[in-house]
Amino acid sequence: MSATVIDGKAFAAGLRARVAGFAASFERSAGRKAGLAVVLVGEDPASQVYVASKARQTVECGMASFEYKLPVDTAQTDLIALVDRLNADPAVDGILVQLPLPKHLDEQEVVARINPDKDVDGLTPLSSGRLALGQPGLVPCTPLGSLMLLKDRLGDLTGLDAVVIGRSILVGKPMAQLLLGENCTVTIAHSRTRNLPEVVRRADIVVAAVGRPEMVKGDWIKPGATVIDVGINRLPPEEGKAKGRLVGDVATTEALAVAGAVTPVPGGVGPMTIAVLLRNALVAAHRNAGVALADGAL
Repeated sequence: MSATVIDGKAFAAGLRARVAGFAASFERSAGRKAGLAVVLVGEDPASQVYVASKARQTVECGMASFEYKLPVDTAQTDLIALVDRLNADPAVDGILVQLPLPKHLDEQEVVARINPDKDVDGLTPLSSGRLALGQPGLVPCTPLGSLMLLKDRLGDLTGLDAVVIGRSILVGKPMAQLLLGENCTVTIAHSRTRNLPEVVRRADIVVAAVGRPEMVKGDWIKPGATVIDVGINRLPPEEGKAKGRLVGDVATTEALAVAGAVTPVPGGVGPMTIAVLLRNALVAAHRNAGVALADGAL
């Protein structure tokens, strides 16, 4: 048996193309572009690359990009004041504060200050509450992208047994809520779950988001299961190489011999995150401007 490799890169490209089409129609209807603001505090190299990619793809999709790069010693009051200005700016439909923030800043206070209707990361308390209650709202990008890949692969998820490994507010908890919304039977597991391999082995859907390289082995996986690997970990470099290879939370080669479908690392869930961010910004723009968007269009 050889599993299908789920091409997240191709799916993300298709989603960005749909976003671009709807962004153009939004501009015609609203008389302005949808706007996404990204705030970066400090000079973390990985965050800088990520923010630059977000800005470039925002413009490529026909939306307005607003970038705010603040020094590493920015005060909490100044960052909060910027968020307040963006909340009040009618040209800004989505606000993303790049995490992690420098240690002297209170991330929870900053995130909570974002208007939930502009919360494209889906991390404010009200956004989390809406998701838990099944109400319309903005959903964290990586879990929503993972769900899109699952539904594209499997169609109706009703009745399937799903195990989410990881309980973070970024992925694990919202992923479980989304799967519950699709009528799955959901177990949230984690690194301290007893008999974790046995728990995983019963699942039709496995979402690995625990942050441990290649933790999920092939013999943990039910034959034919669909495996979504959210992890991205860099191994120590091999002799003679400057960088170690990137791996997920799943031992991919082993999983491919057992599962029905597996997302690779890289090229699986990763490309979906920015594509869904753009999707969320455009959904927010329609809602904020009172412009109709057909259910399921994005």
